[in-house]
Amino acid sequence: MYEWIKMEWETEFYDQNSNFAPRNSVTHHEKSITTGKKSFGMDTSLVKWNRQITITEEVHAMARLTQQSGFENELTTMFGAFFKEFRIVSLLRACGAYKQSGIPVITIFRKLFELAFSQRTLFMSLKGNSADIGKDTFYRFVNSSCINWFKFITMLSANIINGMIAKATDENRINVFIVDDTVYTRGRSKKVELLSWVRDHSKKISVRGFRLLTLGWSDGNSFFPVNGCLLASAKKRCNEIEYASDKRSCGYKQRVRALTKAPDVMLEMLQQAMKSGISASYVLFDSWFSSPKAILAVIEEKLNVIAMLKKTPKVHYRYEGEMLPVTEIYRRNRKRRGRSKYLLSVEVELSNRKGTKLVPAKLVFVRNRNKKKDYLVLISTDTSLSEEEIIRIYGKRWDIEVFFKVCKSYLHLIGECRSISYDAMTSYVAIVFARYMMLSTENRVQLDARTLGELFYEICDELPDITWIESFTILMEHLVETITERLSLKEEELKILLEEFMSVLPKALKLKAQMCA
Repeated sequence: MYEWIKMEWETEFYDQNSNFAPRNSVTHHEKSITTGKKSFGMDTSLVKWNRQITITEEVHAMARLTQQSGFENELTTMFGAFFKEFRIVSLLRACGAYKQSGIPVITIFRKLFELAFSQRTLFMSLKGNSADIGKDTFYRFVNSSCINWFKFITMLSANIINGMIAKATDENRINVFIVDDTVYTRGRSKKVELLSWVRDHSKKISVRGFRLLTLGWSDGNSFFPVNGCLLASAKKRCNEIEYASDKRSCGYKQRVRALTKAPDVMLEMLQQAMKSGISASYVLFDSWFSSPKAILAVIEEKLNVIAMLKKTPKVHYRYEGEMLPVTEIYRRNRKRRGRSKYLLSVEVELSNRKGTKLVPAKLVFVRNRNKKKDYLVLISTDTSLSEEEIIRIYGKRWDIEVFFKVCKSYLHLIGECRSISYDAMTSYVAIVFARYMMLSTENRVQLDARTLGELFYEICDELPDITWIESFTILMEHLVETITERLSLKEEELKILLEEFMSVLPKALKLKAQMCA
């Protein structure tokens, strides 16, 4: 019995007026089934044609492999440049990630860092591992309670912001801290440490998992995560602390932090960010964090707040000597008509429960685009800002929503870690944050010409004068040529005409024209 080979024939045929056929097509006269040993109904020319098709397909396959390897080489170069420029090895060592012997920590970290870009799981990447790194090496690394992973993220973001972004940004530009949380789901897990029931407000259901509280920094173009914490629920907790034996370790401190209230963790993250040298003018957050107590606590850190408020009758602000909710303040005032960007703007005072501390603030009522009859309320503790500027600055808060979307959809924030240890989940979250910082840095380098260094500033200083002088010289040359051709003037007459033309020009243009001479 002969060994049959299945061939896929295309529907294209020879052109009647052409002597050549497409590479992957065969004429309907020569369609027949062939084997590796004999051919039925085919001549030797068709056998050679089939061999040529096979060789061509192999060439295309090799080209695809070469293109893929070229892309991998480009990624490897990008990773190496990022690790070297921002001193990843030194940062890991400063955060407690180092070894006295064996495989270097940077090798293990880089292998985990590259997983999302290679589209492979840790198991599949270790299956063809040539460096003889066992899976237990990676498990011990991510489960270590001696590494302060979010300190590593804070230090890395400080290096990027102060080392690269600040040099390419104007000092008068408004930079902001952004605070928000998202659901970190572990829906199929039951024995995960500190697993809790949390509310997913987008789906309006409760799921098993954590609240990933994140502090970010943005200048309006680039966003960088600065700190984070996987928060557990205080009341609806499925499991307790299990794997942290030493209370002095970073792992145990992270677990205690996970059981702390979100406003207190937010203040701690802001303090750590400012200690590391990251500066910002405002703190932005949504209505979930905008209680008067939280806003007053942020003001004590010498930071202004721009946030969205809840329209609830339980929270009151001092307005014209009375403590009123925002709904009552809106009802008592006349609204702006037309297509204005905001409906109402009033100045109020924030106070603590005892009423001993009063802080001036401005409320801006904005029309809700989704519901024409509804409105949104923004608060700013910087009363010198205009209403339009408050709305514009608060718009930067959307950067953290994009960050969450990218981390979940592309950087494997949710599905990559299946460990039941809280240390492992913390380490994987930090690695995902580092991946995003590399992408954000690369995007800034590609889109912002100011990252090219001193050459940009030299060009900016010279380019306007050179462009004006060249354009003015071209216009004068065309003017002289036109006058010479049309009027047939002599050189002396042409010189007198140009002098009269120059005498009429303003002084500023005269100086520029003299530079052209």
